[in-house]
Amino acid sequence: MSATQLGDVTPVAAAPPNLERRDLSRHPALQLGLPVLFAAAVLLLWEFLCRAYAVPEVILPTPSAIYARIISAWPFLVQHAVPTGTEAAIGFLLATVLGIALAVLLSYSRWAYAALYPNVIFFQLIPKIALAPLFIVWLGIGSPSRLAFSMFIAFFPVVIATLTGLNATPPDMLRLCKALTARSWQVFLSVRFPYALPHIFSGLKIAVTFAIIGVIVGEFITAQAGLGYLILFASSQAETALIMASIAMLCVVGLVLYGAVAGLERLILRKYGH
Repeated sequence: MSATQLGDVTPVAAAPPNLERRDLSRHPALQLGLPVLFAAAVLLLWEFLCRAYAVPEVILPTPSAIYARIISAWPFLVQHAVPTGTEAAIGFLLATVLGIALAVLLSYSRWAYAALYPNVIFFQLIPKIALAPLFIVWLGIGSPSRLAFSMFIAFFPVVIATLTGLNATPPDMLRLCKALTARSWQVFLSVRFPYALPHIFSGLKIAVTFAIIGVIVGEFITAQAGLGYLILFASSQAETALIMASIAMLCVVGLVLYGAVAGLERLILRKYGH
């Protein structure tokens, strides 16, 4: 090939480096700041509309009135938040242990899957609120009925998420384990359970919110303490600000429990290299 021919060849421009656009929404400051700014804007709008239209406090108190009620009743709110948070945490832990154990059984036994899984779905379709009086009849008006109801509500998401995760193990990995003559418990601990962890934690984050709902429903019916009881008491006295303050405290309890699960998820997934 001659030099002239070489000169006719149009040089190809060097491709620009593949610079990935930074996703600003993932910046830690924005992840924390955007929800706070949005909530602050909603509260300001709420305050303005209540004052502009002179909404009676018994109908809808302003955020400033709710904040003042939280400050004045803070020891009282903390006193009632302790049993609610404790029972929700215990109910969630019971649902986690039993849910994961049942999902493991269903994933390893075809007989158990055929016999139990349709019944698990059937019980999930029953409205849980309708079963609350039965738990009181069976277990009394004390803490056991609220724990059982909380566990019953939080149980299903754990079972389904764990079962989905255990069945999502790549078939190639299972064939490799079989070729290496790995035992069933070795396959479970080294392959199937680590692969299922993201699914399991997705179910746990749903279950922890359900556990709080279960405890609150139980407190509506039987309790003499707890945020559910306090909400019911305040509604009987037409203290709307105290109802809102109790709900705000309940949100704090829920955020603490959800944050604990999310933090544990981050630690364990990092350990297993997800």
